[in-house]
Amino acid sequence: MEWTIRGDAPVYAQLVEQITLAIIRGEYPPGERLPSVRELSAEAGVNPNTMQRALSELEREGFVQTQRTAGRTVTEDAARIAAEKRRFADAAVRTYYASMQQLGYERAEAVSFIQQP
Repeated sequence: MEWTIRGDAPVYAQLVEQITLAIIRGEYPPGERLPSVRELSAEAGVNPNTMQRALSELEREGFVQTQRTAGRTVTEDAARIAAEKRRFADAAVRTYYASMQQLGYERAEAVSFIQQP
């Protein structure tokens, strides 16, 4: 997984978003064991405590579960994953329409750009 850490938001929140996107894309399939906190933090280049905070947040949100013998695994709740994928898609569409509106395009014109081959 490729990590991108920006300076405009808390690091743990960016990690939550990036791991969530990896789950949505299937990089971490439902039921799969996640790498350890140390492995993920080394890969992302962040403090292990920051990664622990991100994983705890993902667990609170229901994307990750901790099992005593298996470590952390991705939820097997396909509906939960699909709902989050839809939430990300809705946000992308709202951002697109807002950008097009700033350029002076109406919604129908913005849609026509998407439909062009």
